[in-house]
Formats: sequence, C-alpha cells, structure tokens
Amino acid sequence: MALWDRIKDSASQMQTQLVAKKNDLKSGAFRDASMAMCALVAAADGHIDPAERQRVAQLIANNEVLANFPADDLRRRFEENLTRLTTDFDFGKVSVLQEIAKAKKKPAEARAVIQIGIVIGGADGDFDKDEQAVVREACYTLDLPPHEFDL
Repeated sequence: MALWDRIKDSASQMQTQLVAKKNDLKSGAFRDASMAMCALVAAADGHIDPAERQRVAQLIANNEVLANFPADDLRRRFEENLTRLTTDFDFGKVSVLQEIAKAKKKPAEARAVIQIGIVIGGADGDFDKDEQAVVREACYTLDLPPHEFDL
C-alpha cells in the first residue's frame, strides 16, 4: 500500500474511533487540549500560512466529535494557541503542550487528543515529519507510548 493510502486510511480510522467515543468527550480539558493539538499540528513547521489556518479551522468546525462544543469557542481557543505559536514558536510550544497536558488525567481523552492530531495532520494526505514529531511530543506529554499510534 502506498504511503498516501496508509495516511488516508489511518486518519479515517482515527476519525471513526473518535466518533464512537463522542459522548465521552465533552469535558473542558478535552476541548482545551484538542484545540491546542490542532494549533500545534497546524504550526508544526514553525509557521502557518493563511490557507493552512483556514483549512484546519474548517476541519475543526466540521468535525463531528468537536460538535459537542460551540464553534465560536473552539475557533477562539484555536486562534489563541496559534498566536502563542506564531509569536515565539519555542516558548509558545511549551504553553500549548501545557494545554494538551490537561487531558492527561483521563486516558480516553488523552488518546482522543492524539487521534485528533493525527486526523488534522493527515487530512491533506501528507502527515509530514514535522507534524509527526509534534504529535509524538504530545504523546510524551500525555504519558502515551507513540508506537500505539504508529509514530
């Protein structure tokens, strides 16, 4: 199977798993960690262009699992995290990883946050090395083994 197909299949499988857990993913910690993860993946290479920002915002708005939360609230949190990352990527990444760590207390939420990162990263069919690296780092932040997610 080609790499492109594996990425699409993995992202699709992750989304299916997330939808199955939708009713368990309603906490503020999950919301905050998910928006931090989306921003981290979007800015994984140290910058984000307007088209990528818009693409990720649309993915957030259309994600069935994230529909548990008001779209305006999600957008605001996503944008706040992006601002942290684009102002000073290294310092912002520390702050964003602290947001991600909020999901650490509930293993199902922690795994779902990682799955959202993979879905966002693989949505364009290219889950690149920078995106994989920040999702792997989030795994360590959440005390989850990266190999569980093929990272």
